[in-house]
Amino acid sequence: MQSTKENLQVLFEDNHIIIVNKRAGDITQGDKTGDKPLSDVIKEYVKEKYNKPGNVFIGTVHRLDRPTSGIVIFARTSKALERLNKMLRDKTINKTYWALVKSAPKKTADTLTNFLKKDTKKNKSFVYKKEIEGSKNAILHYNVIKKLENYFLIEIDLETGRHHQIRTQLSHIGSAIKGDLKYGFPRSNKDGSISLHARKIKFIHPVSKEEIAVTAPTPKDIIWDACN
Repeated sequence: MQSTKENLQVLFEDNHIIIVNKRAGDITQGDKTGDKPLSDVIKEYVKEKYNKPGNVFIGTVHRLDRPTSGIVIFARTSKALERLNKMLRDKTINKTYWALVKSAPKKTADTLTNFLKKDTKKNKSFVYKKEIEGSKNAILHYNVIKKLENYFLIEIDLETGRHHQIRTQLSHIGSAIKGDLKYGFPRSNKDGSISLHARKIKFIHPVSKEEIAVTAPTPKDIIWDACN
């Protein structure tokens, strides 16, 4: 079920930014499917809440894959958007993800460094040990933080933000994310989601310069509930 302004889960908002907990299945901004993007839902929410006439500005700072849930930042002013975009480029926005996997990695904690290349036709990224034409360096740090009955909970800190990076790199070490058919998990999740959640974000506010730290509740699901 996609988000509407009535069920939108806002985690933080002020005059410059709005941070929401994206549901799996929502698209962050418009694409070829023609489905209503989260950016439009937020425009409606802001327009109604603050009784704003005319067009409402909402800038998309970063995206999450459609089947992924969790934190997404949007800008409410062009000044905030410009500064947040620069912060992303400068890697000063810290993002932490949670992932559920069936097969635990060999090491309980490690740094994964690979070269990833996106295949646009397949909408999939592939791992290469050496740099090849069109590939990009991808770095993440992971830690297995909980053992559940049938799954393991992994916490991931991203150093780079590549296409399908976490999905590709975890699959490459034999730990495909629950429900992620595209990257080797044998079964899909009933709701079409994959068990990857953008859990925490921390950064310095682009205007007020205060530290912002936000945590997104996990999706309502018996396995996710066991992680908390």
